[in-house]
Amino acid sequence: MSDSRPPGEGGAEGGSDGPAGPPDRASSGLTGGSGRDRPGGADLAAAVALTVATGSMDAVAFLSLGGVFTSVMTANLSLLGMSAGTRDPQLAGDAALALTGYALGALVGGRIVHGPSGSPGRRRPARRALAVEVVALGALWGLWAAAGGHPGGGRRTGLLALAAVAMGGQSALVRAVAPPGVSTTYFTGMLTNLLADLAATGKVRWVTAALLAALVAGAAGGGLLIALAPPAAPALPTGLVAAVWLGSLASAARTGPRGRGGRGGRGGQGRRG
Repeated sequence: MSDSRPPGEGGAEGGSDGPAGPPDRASSGLTGGSGRDRPGGADLAAAVALTVATGSMDAVAFLSLGGVFTSVMTANLSLLGMSAGTRDPQLAGDAALALTGYALGALVGGRIVHGPSGSPGRRRPARRALAVEVVALGALWGLWAAAGGHPGGGRRTGLLALAAVAMGGQSALVRAVAPPGVSTTYFTGMLTNLLADLAATGKVRWVTAALLAALVAGAAGGGLLIALAPPAAPALPTGLVAAVWLGSLASAARTGPRGRGGRGGRGGQGRRG
């Protein structure tokens, strides 16, 4: 998924600022509640929650795991280049590790949710991918807390890799199931589109604005926890991703019986006719 026009603010009338995925893409959403071009209320809430988790995890990594990011790979590429220019092997290693972990997470996440884009059968793999992210972040939190919120040495290195894997997996998941233009891990293009449209039309893309605000809020929350309660810092991203996962399970439990009942009802009417 690229930084394209967010759902509900483009379409046939507004056009598109960039590639928005395959032409036949029809998203089933993070919780199964979105249409092709617009996230439902539950899916928008899920996207905001995942974005807050992203911001908080980036804050934790930047402040305590080597001064690199777990979701902003363009920044890590710049840091990798700067480390070469300044001959800083520690920064080079941390940036390279974050890039590698993110790539691994994106590959694994993409594999889990692989299938015809937007098909109903993609919702269950999406829940599996969320569950994997919850496990990864839960393990990170446990190891982090065991170190008293101040991991060092090999433990710090392992936690950075684990955090990057989790964010890479989230990126692949959201790219696969969210409506075009919705991302929870990268925002430069979305910010550019927001400002360009504001200058051209005077209109604000509220979906994009909400996600950008969520990223800032998440980073603020993560930084606050690092300052005031270091052992609990990973609780914020872990809890938010777990909440989205549980919400997706609840949505599946609510809609599943109705879907089966609807099919049975139509079949019964046909037989009676």
